[in-house]
Amino acid sequence: MNTRAIATEYRLVQWGQAMQERIASGESIKEFCQGRGISRNTYFYWQRKLRELACRELLPAVKEEPGSTKEYPAPKGWALCEVVEEVKAEGELTIEIGGCRVLANRDIDPELLLKVCWVLKSLC
Repeated sequence: MNTRAIATEYRLVQWGQAMQERIASGESIKEFCQGRGISRNTYFYWQRKLRELACRELLPAVKEEPGSTKEYPAPKGWALCEVVEEVKAEGELTIEIGGCRVLANRDIDPELLLKVCWVLKSLC
């Protein structure tokens, strides 16, 4: 690992802690940044970098092979569920994660739903 990568990793850890501190304080982003002399653009830059890193870690690239299915690891605190047979359900499904509600019908793309759940879980 080179010094640039080490420095970036260090900054990611520091900003991750700062963002957790902001959430725990209940302050808005504007209040948090003003109180610490941080540019809001800098805050949002590092927030985007942390989210991109979280997405890369949560959804690793999976090689597509004929006849294979994609498998994703379950986030901490979640359980993996296996679909034994496809069920054609009528109506809708409501999923609530961290105060966010996702309403899905039977026509939703399963991979899109999975990604939405991953992102919502990472924000909690």
